Amino acid sequence: MQKVKGSFLAVLALAMLAATGCDRHSNKEVYYLISANLSLPYWQTAQEGFNQAAAEYKVTARVDGPSNDDPGAELGAMQKAIAAKPAGILISVADSAVLTPAINAAIAAGIPVITMDSDAADSKRLYFIGTNNLQAGRMDGRRVAEKLNGKGNVVFFTVAGQSNTEERLKGFKDAFASYPDIKIVDVIDVKEDARTAFDKAQQLVTLTGAKKIAAFISLDSASGKPLADAVKRFSTGGQFVMAWDVNPDVLNAIKSGEIDATISQKPYTMGYAGLRALDDIFHAPPAKLDKDYSADSFSPFPVFVDTGTDMVDKTNVDAYLAAAAQRAK
Repeated sequence: MQKVKGSFLAVLALAMLAATGCDRHSNKEVYYLISANLSLPYWQTAQEGFNQAAAEYKVTARVDGPSNDDPGAELGAMQKAIAAKPAGILISVADSAVLTPAINAAIAAGIPVITMDSDAADSKRLYFIGTNNLQAGRMDGRRVAEKLNGKGNVVFFTVAGQSNTEERLKGFKDAFASYPDIKIVDVIDVKEDARTAFDKAQQLVTLTGAKKIAAFISLDSASGKPLADAVKRFSTGGQFVMAWDVNPDVLNAIKSGEIDATISQKPYTMGYAGLRALDDIFHAPPAKLDKDYSADSFSPFPVFVDTGTDMVDKTNVDAYLAAAAQRAK
């Protein structure tokens, strides 16, 4: 009787092990996170989430890409990753025209690809994990319109060619459609370069009269604080800055009043959920990897996973600063 009981417990233990998936993982499974401008705090946070998921699953995480806005260099990193034949690739697309052929090549080679943060919707990637940038742009645009009382000149600082920044800009334009007296004076491509953002803002902040810029709006992670620095140093008054993302310098500038507000995204969640999703696909692959699952009502995949956004201003910035301090411990 004892022998039968022991056999039953052994079978039960094996079944539980299989159910948890703990036996399927190996450090020989390699997952890549590919992006441009990995030097930004935003991407360091995304890497943290990606690496945390890899540690929990006991698989290998590798991160590659340039430390500046360079789609060509990101393409090189993507091609290297494909050549390594990994279990999956999570990629933020700096330029869809440049990266789409490589994404399709990875899928053709049997490598699952999910996009994050910035999409390549026309590629054969399986789906996108990130922010609803159109909705976030509309939310931010409504705040700007309220602060301007429906009237004033605005300038945007962005990264041209990325789907996420283009959708943010469209969201702002949607919000401004009901305010004909809000004028978009310029949309400046700063290529996520802080010095360029500061220099361009410095040139504009001293304009007066009908040409005066009322709002300096960042659509990327790098330009918010440089805009605030330029406005603080050279402004004659009556101007404000809207940032994007919750870098520590942006949060502190909101606390001090140098930045009005910013949009909080969840890069940690994108990286964390992205690796877990790739792992699921690697271990339970679909019959066809290159199928257009967006047109399949019985698809095992979503089209878009929205990781969420929040508006951060003086009313809630302390909570974000506390969370960042706790995370740093």
